[in-house]
Amino acid sequence: MKKQGLNPYLPSWEYVPDGEPYVFNDRVYVYGSHDRFNGHAFCLNDYVCWSAPVDNLGDWRNEGFIYQKTDDPLNPDGHMCLYAPDVTLGPDGRYYLYYVLDKVPVVSVAVCDSPAGKYEFYGYVQYTDGTRLGEREGDEPQFDPGVLTEGEFTYLYTGFCAPGDRSRHGAMATVLGSDMITIVEEPVFIAPSQPYSDGSGYEGHEFFEAPSIRKRGELYYLVYSSVVMHELCYATSTSPTQGFEYQGVIVSNCDLHIDTYKPAGKPMYYGGNNHGSIVEIGTDWYIFYHRHTNGDAFNRQGCIEKISFEPDGYIPQVEMTSCGLNGEPLEGRGEYPAYLACNLFTPEEQLYTGGFGAGAWLDSRFPKITQDGRDGDEETGYIANMTESATAGFKYFDCGSIQQVTIKVRGYCNGTFEVKTAWDGPVLGTIPVHFTNVWESYSAAIHIPDGKQALYFTYRGTGSASLASFILG
Repeated sequence: MKKQGLNPYLPSWEYVPDGEPYVFNDRVYVYGSHDRFNGHAFCLNDYVCWSAPVDNLGDWRNEGFIYQKTDDPLNPDGHMCLYAPDVTLGPDGRYYLYYVLDKVPVVSVAVCDSPAGKYEFYGYVQYTDGTRLGEREGDEPQFDPGVLTEGEFTYLYTGFCAPGDRSRHGAMATVLGSDMITIVEEPVFIAPSQPYSDGSGYEGHEFFEAPSIRKRGELYYLVYSSVVMHELCYATSTSPTQGFEYQGVIVSNCDLHIDTYKPAGKPMYYGGNNHGSIVEIGTDWYIFYHRHTNGDAFNRQGCIEKISFEPDGYIPQVEMTSCGLNGEPLEGRGEYPAYLACNLFTPEEQLYTGGFGAGAWLDSRFPKITQDGRDGDEETGYIANMTESATAGFKYFDCGSIQQVTIKVRGYCNGTFEVKTAWDGPVLGTIPVHFTNVWESYSAAIHIPDGKQALYFTYRGTGSASLASFILG
């Protein structure tokens, strides 16, 4: 049993959503935006990069800050944020970082000699006459750049299309020349927005944002966030700039559509916007995506699931799990932190599955993954607001001879935690908990059946408990 990569895959105090993963020189590098814990908006921090060796995907290294928001000439005072970026290796052997600031319609580019060094501003994507893409009459605003370089050409994918907005037509593909910023083929629409989707095959899953491109064999995979936000969908084509056909959902950050362990329409986590992509590491493929924490939309953490391909290239939707990069059950023994919960819900059919907002998104009635301290403090995350019937789920464990379960709890609470192996399954045992201002350990003799198991902890009682971890023994 491997234990080399969990969800979230970065430390619980790090908030890097919109993950774009690549393998460069036998390391996996992840580029994304950078949320601030307890921040009031998306992407408030500067870009960082994390990397891991391809043969040890649990050994993530913080490469540090690679680009600051004030490095862009349009943003000398830092009043704009760095939104989701992407990186590609250019034909000159340098690495190019594409991004959009949050209040301008153009694509900025920075460059570096190494995957995770200090990137320097390079220029703006432009037409041959020097007009910046997004500022010519008739251009649609640029957003969420995704890039793929083949030979002397780089394919740039952009777009943001809110439902009902007839001024936005869909995801765009633009071809750049060998200088990495000059347009040699003007933008074309490759996936429709909601108002223009009739008869397209994208109905109900139209393009919203977050275009990302990968190639596997002869197929180009366009990964994107749909108008329902919580899902990452994909379309495929044999051409990088035309013929993309909708194929399906790869992952949902509230596990909608999945019917393997619950009804397809039941969300199992608090959803929100989603952004990520797929990557091949060794002989395996993975989907990088993000989840929402801290009870609002602005504290997102990167997660990973192993994916598979059918012979025709189809990707079956995968569950959210705590296993992450392992792709197989975790060892069913020892201590695990509660922030690894992949399911987190209350019994009401009120789980949030899309939209924006702060503060009022989730109030104290709802459990949330959070941390103590401030942004950047290396504080281990935990689950707060475990009120009556709140449930935290963890998947999966390879269990054997487990006879005792211990939990670490604090808070003004008086009740029990039920332990189950299914969210709606029978209670295997209960663990009483009481009022405490510090973390206290509580144990009970509970037998967990042998084999692959999920674990669910449901609070029953008064007040509000916080759950830090559990121990299987």
